[in-house]
Amino acid sequence: MSAPGTTERMTRLLSLVPYLTARPDGVPLAEAARDFGVTERQLRRDMELLWMCGLPGYGPGDLIDLSFEGDRVRVTFTAGMVRPLRLTTDEAVALVVALRALLESPGLAEREAVSRALAKISAVAGHAAERSAPVALSVDAREHALAVVRDGLERRRALHLHYYVPTRDERTERTVDPMRLLLVDGHSYLEAWCRRAEGVRLFRIDRVDDVVVLDEPAAPPPEAHERDVEGGVYHPGPDAPLVRLRLAPAARWVAEYYPVEDVREVEEPAGGLAVAVRTGDLAWARRLVASLGGGAVVDEPVDLAAAVAGDARAALARYTGG
Repeated sequence: MSAPGTTERMTRLLSLVPYLTARPDGVPLAEAARDFGVTERQLRRDMELLWMCGLPGYGPGDLIDLSFEGDRVRVTFTAGMVRPLRLTTDEAVALVVALRALLESPGLAEREAVSRALAKISAVAGHAAERSAPVALSVDAREHALAVVRDGLERRRALHLHYYVPTRDERTERTVDPMRLLLVDGHSYLEAWCRRAEGVRLFRIDRVDDVVVLDEPAAPPPEAHERDVEGGVYHPGPDAPLVRLRLAPAARWVAEYYPVEDVREVEEPAGGLAVAVRTGDLAWARRLVASLGGGAVVDEPVDLAAAVAGDARAALARYTGG
């Protein structure tokens, strides 16, 4: 389970009290969780934190107070946190442009929700949103690859990819039978049956160097099933090795960027984190630690720690000429 992003959670906490204030009769916890795009468990944790927030004095009558009645929650004391967050005009226009582009993506699962969000934000932006209509997105290599993939999906044709695999730092060629396009965590993915791997794979579009539509039908076999990506695209197996790292303050971003376990603060280094990452590719973990430039220490597994130390000694020897 990945650690919640600090900025994301702070924004949610600042919005939660005004959200509840606008619903004086309360709101079902499940509905509030859906509106904020989090699990009910996470929302309860947010509310437990709000109970400890309030005005100086921080005694009874000073702290934000919430009331639970069955499955409904309402705020009974706001401590002055009644003003909802406001978008600037530039922020609203940027969201309008992004949402319009998102609606054009085939295979979008939450099209209705995106349409509702677009309507609300357009209303907030007013005339500025209307002027954003002529805005066009630049066409780069990623957009070209996306267009070719869409063409293959629509015509139900196989695709030939040149694909970069970051965990092995190599470029590969493969023929795939496309199944659908996905948008997960801000990235576009092609889900397809990979004939080389003989399994369903997700290919991130911005890692596709080249793609062509083949003159043969796409034919995923009966065992090709769509993956559940609700919790993200990366699902390491329970048998995947557990890599334990101690992160310096400058490397804390790792805990928000990658799926990590056992996140906790540590005394050494001050302001750092101890995290555990499951990965089926220890070579990837080795490159990650090297890329952090001393910002991470490997505690486990021992073999990985020894390999990282050897890499560091070899780099130092080349640098010093020793």
